[in-house]
Amino acid sequence: MTKHFFGDTAVLTGRSLSHIMRSPDTIITTALMPIAFMLMFVYVFGGAIDTGTDSYVSYLLPGILLITVASGIAYTAYRLFLDLQGGIFERFQSMPIARSSVLWGHVLTSLVANLISIAVVVLVALVMGFRSGAGVLAWLGVAGILVLFTLALTWLAVIAGLSAKTVDGASAFSYPLIFLPFLSSAFVPTETMPGPVRWFAENQPVTSIIDTIRNLLAEQPVGTDIWVALAWCVGILAVAYFFAMSAYRRRIA
Repeated sequence: MTKHFFGDTAVLTGRSLSHIMRSPDTIITTALMPIAFMLMFVYVFGGAIDTGTDSYVSYLLPGILLITVASGIAYTAYRLFLDLQGGIFERFQSMPIARSSVLWGHVLTSLVANLISIAVVVLVALVMGFRSGAGVLAWLGVAGILVLFTLALTWLAVIAGLSAKTVDGASAFSYPLIFLPFLSSAFVPTETMPGPVRWFAENQPVTSIIDTIRNLLAEQPVGTDIWVALAWCVGILAVAYFFAMSAYRRRIA
């Protein structure tokens, strides 16, 4: 059964990836908005923002990477919604395949596409002056956190794709997630914010994730932030997976 699941998931992931390869504008579009934010904040606002660091693009990059992921998962909900409307799921049900592999195909495709978009954003940041002396283990830690974050948000996208009534509704859910980093430590230190806003910024999920990535890249101690970040990622992933599978069972019942 396990071998059956992995084989089916690999085939369906290949199917979804082939759609991405035939339409690379999806990845380009996903990367464009975060790059635009990065250019605007570094070259327009960067001179007026005091973060206590010499390189604002290095300070900014972790938050931009999370915005990249939040932007990319909208396409997962969109593609899933189109598959449902096109009757593909009904065809899969008539075939001897593992039921959950249909969703995992979309999820793994999202992971691959978002990692490519992240790589594009990092390359642009390097051109803009981003530098890091972090070692291999630190970069692996950054990659691991981004993978967990992407999986967590992608399963949220699966819920939206399965529950939406219109194609616009399928992708619109990601807008609040895109702007959540703006109320965090992504662009300015939380110490500069007024009381209620500061409290929210310091206690919402993405701040600990951003601070962990920033400290890893800057070769600084991560403290307890890494455990808080991992707890948020794993917690959101577990809850989103549970509700996504429940919504899927209702749709195919």
